Amino acid sequence: MADFAVSKAISARANPRLNPHAHPFHQHTDFKRREPTLVAGNKRRPESPMTVSAVSSATTATTTTSSSSSTSSNSTLTSDDFLSILVSELQNQNPLDATSTTDLVNQLTSYANFTSQQSINSNLSSLASSFSSLVTLNSVNYIGHTVEAKSDTATLSNGSATYGYSLSSTASDVSISISDSSGNVVYTGTGTGNSGSNTFTWDGKDSSGNQLADGGQYSISVTATDTAGNSVLNYTTVTGTVTGIDTSTSTPSLTVNGVAVSAANILGVTS
Repeated sequence: MADFAVSKAISARANPRLNPHAHPFHQHTDFKRREPTLVAGNKRRPESPMTVSAVSSATTATTTTSSSSSTSSNSTLTSDDFLSILVSELQNQNPLDATSTTDLVNQLTSYANFTSQQSINSNLSSLASSFSSLVTLNSVNYIGHTVEAKSDTATLSNGSATYGYSLSSTASDVSISISDSSGNVVYTGTGTGNSGSNTFTWDGKDSSGNQLADGGQYSISVTATDTAGNSVLNYTTVTGTVTGIDTSTSTPSLTVNGVAVSAANILGVTS
């Protein structure tokens, strides 16, 4: 045991690094980071940044462009287009920030409502088309008959034009004016003020007594007030023979003495 101690002391004296008391390891050992040595002609390639965001942005831009092109080419959004947009959103969402369950359920509900709304619109369009056809068919029965309709315009025929007007109560003052198709007043006068239906026949003469030519369309304007100055006028009417039907609009119109009158404004058939 004494020989081993002597041998260890000799070794420590011969090699100072083995003597921790003389040269502590942590005081004489210095760790330094070595920079890589670049050999001439060899350049270190810079690291390429990740391009996930760029790819995602490009994909999103492509999807947006495609959607815009599709929208411009077809202004009507179908249920298939709505579903394609929803699927594209799920495919291109950020995996680190996915669509919440609530938002997804809301979008699926919107898709269901959109499909139902399209079905309802289609059914309403079909119903409106059927109703229009029914009105047209019923309007044919008016041809050749004399009708009374809500309107303020009549055609001067045989030197006269007949109008009607309805009052909600007795009027103390009734003023009547007749205007031509350009809006120029050609006649002014007075009318009866009975509660209910009243009739006014214009003799086709202007305020100066000149007889106007047949064939012109003239409009009546009625002002009827009671003793308190309140208006009691309901509407004005014309009476004439139905000579044709116009179905170019959504609501068919009847031709009454050359004037177009909506079928919905027909009040009755007199003959």
